[in-house]
Amino acid sequence: MSNGKWKLSNLYLIAVFVILYAPIFYLMFYSFNSGGSMRDFEGFTWEFYGEVFQDTRLLIIVLNTFVIALLSAAISTIIGVLGAIAIHYMRTNRPKSTLLTLNNVLIVSPDVIIGASFLILFTIAGIQLGFVSVLLSHIAFSIPIVVIMVLPKLQEMSGSLIDAARDLGASSWQVLTKVIMPYIKPGIFAGFFMALTYSLDDFAVTFFVTGNGFSTLSVEIYSRARQGVSLSINALSTLIFLFTVLLVIGYYFINRRNNRPVAKEGRA
Repeated sequence: MSNGKWKLSNLYLIAVFVILYAPIFYLMFYSFNSGGSMRDFEGFTWEFYGEVFQDTRLLIIVLNTFVIALLSAAISTIIGVLGAIAIHYMRTNRPKSTLLTLNNVLIVSPDVIIGASFLILFTIAGIQLGFVSVLLSHIAFSIPIVVIMVLPKLQEMSGSLIDAARDLGASSWQVLTKVIMPYIKPGIFAGFFMALTYSLDDFAVTFFVTGNGFSTLSVEIYSRARQGVSLSINALSTLIFLFTVLLVIGYYFINRRNNRPVAKEGRA
């Protein structure tokens, strides 16, 4: 009976992964089609990847996307970590639960609503749509993600660690930098990589706040796809997907390395 359930659960997982990844691999497969369409595969070619790397405008957009992603991830990680620490060490429950609720509402809110809200805000504030508006909006929607990733690590940390540090004469800054930050480092890395991938992936919010000739990859792919099917879009999407996979693998190994000393100490 248990063996049958195990097989059934495995079949279910396989079906889910096929549904999720089949369209992606279909897109990747036809990015090498010399026929120039997504119907009949006529032969293998690197032509469309060459088109991607020869398109100067597209390369500038790629650079814009990564600059926005790295800057927003770094800034939102700093703010999110400080915010998570502030929320965790609040003494009264009502403000603490209110801030957590507001933080969670931002995560589950539809991107269209967030994008429209930022558009109205920037218009009223007189901020020109472009690099600054996109960066500010990406920082704003990434901060709640970082808070959610860091808070569980703070909740796992025993208060006796801080008490011991204070008994040894550590200042508040030393407690923060020598005790709290090293302990929550896996959560900080997780928050940074999540913020980075969300920024790279975001379309809805960016679509509302971009302008003045500034664009990101998600918006550019959308605008090109509307003009007609081109296998250069397949090639570009394949490169983005592979880069995302490398990010996930990199995060996995960094997280594994960070957790290794903790496991050894636990066994000792």
